[in-house]
Amino acid sequence: MAPDDNPFSMSTMSNALQRIRVSGSIPPPGFAPRASSDVSDTRFKRLFNLMTSCEDVGQFKDLISTFDQSELQRMASMLTSDSDYFMEVIRNKYGSRRVQRLLGISDDVDSLFCDAILQRFFDIMTDKFASYVATRAVVVFDRVKKHVMYKNVLYYALDIARSQHGCVALNEVVTDADDPLFRNRLLDVVARNALFLSNDPWGNFVVQHVLKLYDLRCKRNVAVILRGHCVDLSFKKYGSYIVEKLLEAEVSMGVVAVELLKCDGDRLMRLARSEFGNFVVLTALRVTQEMNRMDLFSDLVQKLMPHRHLLLGSHGNNIANVLETRRCSN
Repeated sequence: MAPDDNPFSMSTMSNALQRIRVSGSIPPPGFAPRASSDVSDTRFKRLFNLMTSCEDVGQFKDLISTFDQSELQRMASMLTSDSDYFMEVIRNKYGSRRVQRLLGISDDVDSLFCDAILQRFFDIMTDKFASYVATRAVVVFDRVKKHVMYKNVLYYALDIARSQHGCVALNEVVTDADDPLFRNRLLDVVARNALFLSNDPWGNFVVQHVLKLYDLRCKRNVAVILRGHCVDLSFKKYGSYIVEKLLEAEVSMGVVAVELLKCDGDRLMRLARSEFGNFVVLTALRVTQEMNRMDLFSDLVQKLMPHRHLLLGSHGNNIANVLETRRCSN
């Protein structure tokens, strides 16, 4: 490979980072350069190739460690000078990793990246690789920039949660948030919209995630919102996961158990025999015993026992075994 073809050579980097004057917007990579800005476009393409090369990211880290503040700021300025160009870089697997390496180095550089992220916040948070840049920024930015990011998370939270990649990014923010007030506000948004999110193919993963946290207030709030809908959710794959998590917390277990007891006998039997609902009923029997709520356990057994024979040979076979053990012990 010739030295000028190596994206990590100092000559390539020097060419990419030469000071440039740009009028108007910079076309994203792949667009034909305008005749008046051929030199500028060449430098931006070189920088794009540097950022998105599949070469070892560690080499990039070593390279930028040799830069002074003005070189780092110039590089960040080029990367963020056009939102389409910036998006093309961070949507790339390697581009995302290398921009993450540039975050947290200095306040001036972070300011440039913060503005660029906020300009396309929703697009970034819902992209597979670009979202890693935003979630990393939330961790390393200073308090002022972090709070601006938090405001945008709250504003877009429900739409982000309903995206395939956004739900993962939102869960990362929930986990890493170090501001108790913001974290509680975000958990409240999820809890208030728990029914809507629980029935969404991606949003349900956010509800599952917050229920895994050691936050009793959030669990209680989710249980209150889902009261009366737990049986319906239990028939669904991901909905059943949510209901099981509610059962496993003492603060929310009673809401689900009472709803199961109020459920019509035939419907409860359909649930117990169903592919996903059987796990909910089985979990309800187990946790009511473990939490020493023998009143609820006995009532569930009494309601299920007359239909035990219908459970045999179905998805409810394990429930039938629990009932048989109970019957033999009496």
